Amino acid sequence: MMAVKITYFVHGTTTDNEENKSSGWNDVKLSDLGIKQSKDLAGLTAGKVFDAVFTSDLNRAIASADLTWGDKYPKFADKRLRECNYGDLNGKSSDVVEPLQEKSITTPMPNGESYEDVRTRISDFLDFLKREYDGKHIAIVAHKAPQLALDILLKGMTWDEAFANDWRKQKAWQPGWEYEVKQ
Repeated sequence: MMAVKITYFVHGTTTDNEENKSSGWNDVKLSDLGIKQSKDLAGLTAGKVFDAVFTSDLNRAIASADLTWGDKYPKFADKRLRECNYGDLNGKSSDVVEPLQEKSITTPMPNGESYEDVRTRISDFLDFLKREYDGKHIAIVAHKAPQLALDILLKGMTWDEAFANDWRKQKAWQPGWEYEVKQ
């Protein structure tokens, strides 16, 4: 048994991001900036080789992966990699949604999910990777909540630590974050 290497990417900037909205499960498009970011990522990742690319099934993640790698790698959309479902708050102002995120670890958003629900989805996805991609290097293009769940599941952080260390708070974007799924 080996391990599965993951390089995690977040989708490019969306029209909702530019309007300070938290999309959640709303299927929004990349903005012009997001399209440029996704194309630029191709050069930034030229030295990496992936066995497969997994994306959330939401358009912003699929479009980011398509613009970055085209048909270079096999790509698979997976609903388990979706952003947290903010329920009644999907598409609402980030000024409203973001303060509620850290209060929604075990309590779901109104008619939506909790962050523990996201962790359960990501745990199931990691089990799938262990079975099907042992010894492989995969890319994931998805969202904030799944990345925080990986910090919990693979880096041993608490939810409080994951939220506190979230790169978005420090504006510390990078072209991919490395994770490893050990058997």
